[in-house]
Amino acid sequence: MALSSWLGRSRFSSKTVSAFLRPCRRKLQSTAKTADELTAVSTKKGRRNWWSSSALVPLAMAASATTFAFLNQSQPSISESSARDITIGGKDSTELVVKGEYNEVPKELISELKIILEDNLTTDYDERYFHGKPQNSFHKSVNIPDVVVFPRSEEQVSKILKSCNEYKVPIVPYGGATSIEGHTLAPKGGVCIDMSLMKSVKALHVEDMDVVVEPGIGWLELNEHLEQYGLFFPLDPGPGATIGGMCATRCSGSLAVRYGTMRDNVISLKVVLPNGDVVKTASRARKSAAGYDLTRLIIGSEGTLGVITEVTLRLQKIPQHSVVAVCNFPTVKDAADVAIATMMSGIQVSRVELLDEVQIRALNMANGKKLNEVPTLMFEFIGTEAYAREQTRIVQEIASKHNGSDFVFAEEPEAKKELWKIRKEALWACYAMAPGHEAMITDVCVPLSHLAELISRSKKELDASQLLCTVIAHAGDGNFHTCIMFDPTNEEQRREAERLNHFMVHSALSMNGTCTGEHGVGTGKMKYLEKELGIEALQTMKRIKKALDPNDIMNPGKLIPPHVCF
Repeated sequence: MALSSWLGRSRFSSKTVSAFLRPCRRKLQSTAKTADELTAVSTKKGRRNWWSSSALVPLAMAASATTFAFLNQSQPSISESSARDITIGGKDSTELVVKGEYNEVPKELISELKIILEDNLTTDYDERYFHGKPQNSFHKSVNIPDVVVFPRSEEQVSKILKSCNEYKVPIVPYGGATSIEGHTLAPKGGVCIDMSLMKSVKALHVEDMDVVVEPGIGWLELNEHLEQYGLFFPLDPGPGATIGGMCATRCSGSLAVRYGTMRDNVISLKVVLPNGDVVKTASRARKSAAGYDLTRLIIGSEGTLGVITEVTLRLQKIPQHSVVAVCNFPTVKDAADVAIATMMSGIQVSRVELLDEVQIRALNMANGKKLNEVPTLMFEFIGTEAYAREQTRIVQEIASKHNGSDFVFAEEPEAKKELWKIRKEALWACYAMAPGHEAMITDVCVPLSHLAELISRSKKELDASQLLCTVIAHAGDGNFHTCIMFDPTNEEQRREAERLNHFMVHSALSMNGTCTGEHGVGTGKMKYLEKELGIEALQTMKRIKKALDPNDIMNPGKLIPPHVCF
């Protein structure tokens, strides 16, 4: 599971948020476009109050969201014509705030959107600020959206995109806001299209083990609906993640080692292109050789090619039985070696998670636990009762050959839940251990045989740093994260966090790995793509983008580095 799994969406009362934002808002009144200026209305009908309380998020995160005032909106443009001067998203960029050319949204477009949406839109500053500052990310943008819209149907999405395309106004798709690489930033302002009202289950085919849903439904909500049928959707990113956003970022989670990533679990999509056309990418058949694979083109495109309005998902049977096991090791290399040996043995584990000793220490301090502060592996085995137990026994033997100790396992629901709390509380423990700090969460992935080497090399660098750094890995598929805690008001600490991130990314790339295993590119990882993929691949992406989105209105400034041209 990605570290963002414990970064729930911030939800506070409107009065609390207003109190936090009031000083910052007064400073920004000279630059922000107000509701009166855009003569639009705030939506009140049929959508939830974004500031209602439903998740426990450290107060420091809410405060940090207001710490960084946005820059003046008259900042110079970053455009293709001045690509040689670009540093944001360029090679080795360490800039924090993403710049972008700003043009005021025409009042005529606002009027059209009000007609299309029947007032399901808002220009309220707090709402625009909330949608323009990712809740789980330290990335920031010089601008925020001018208007936030809440479509209820594919038809409305089509009309919105067609109108924005005619006026050449940027549009940023918005899902559960759990992404951490700046995917939902609005560096050029424009329209934020929040898909939260489109969250129905359109069709469930139990015998075919697939389901057709709208993009705004959360994966947890979907699994609650599916449980009565003995089915579940196996991807498990952050608890607030929605299916549409999960498709856009090609996410995965801790269960990917058994069930694959989003790419492997989507059968078909419906997508609205920038000109308003609606495209169906495939049928419901489990396999097809009919033409280009448009489904895979859209998955991972991060809203740069269109807006997803319908998703057909592959489902799985809920396992008959499961066992959760935990084992300690003297070094992270020993733990990683056991993860590799387990996968090489052919055992079909459903999860293999690694936590280093610093992370365990954070859990002890935050929750009053008395866990051994050593690198720890967590496993989950599923199947019949006999099969799951047999897998557990074999892995215990493997662990004992690699200095493993204190091997414990649980089969009872409450006992399993208690063990998994260790993993699920990891990020909260980091925030408790470093109050007032932000987290830079890395996300590198390498071929499994290189995982032990990469983690060992990274640990030496992390342990030598003055920053608090923890390691958590999806050790079964070569994907690992570090949570680097830094003081956002301390530029030296931020640059040190960036340096550590650079070190791990370049180490992974030297091992034929990737800069992002599951979090996506957004604005944060653009600077690494040329080294990973080569300029020819990026030019091909740019050609596809240009063909489908000639006016560059779809989530501009994301995924493709700004210096790429053809």
